[in-house]
Amino acid sequence: MSVRPVRPDDVPAVVGLVRELADYEKALHEVRLTDEQLTACLFGDSPALFGHVAEDEGEVVGVALWFLNFSTWRGTHGIYLEDLYVRPGHRGRGLGKELLRTLAAVCVERGYSRLEWSVLDWNTPSIEFYEAAGAVPMDEWTVFRLTDDALTGFAASR
Repeated sequence: MSVRPVRPDDVPAVVGLVRELADYEKALHEVRLTDEQLTACLFGDSPALFGHVAEDEGEVVGVALWFLNFSTWRGTHGIYLEDLYVRPGHRGRGLGKELLRTLAAVCVERGYSRLEWSVLDWNTPSIEFYEAAGAVPMDEWTVFRLTDDALTGFAASR
């Protein structure tokens, strides 16, 4: 078992893991990600998305995809963890914890002040996993999002 940065040849496996995560979160119908899109985002001229994979016996079985954010209050960058997923048959062996620990280490090494992510309210196993790592929920904050027609319509109303 190991965790390492994602490589171009991992892209099909990573897209598959993203689809598995979306299915678990009851949102597979929302996934539009293609191998080509992920390759461009991770390995294009100016990558803004980064990732690590967890391997077990040479097979990619887990993923952490992340990007930088910025805290004006702290005056430093942070990491926003977009996806953390380990296949069910490979859970309980420390791969998810090692993926999260790897991102925490990136933060410490680079002087970033935060590692943040969102979790669905009903996802009790993940909430317990994150709390066991020392993470705290941001109960006073609500995530807002504009997508699709709402995004296009709002932009057009300028």
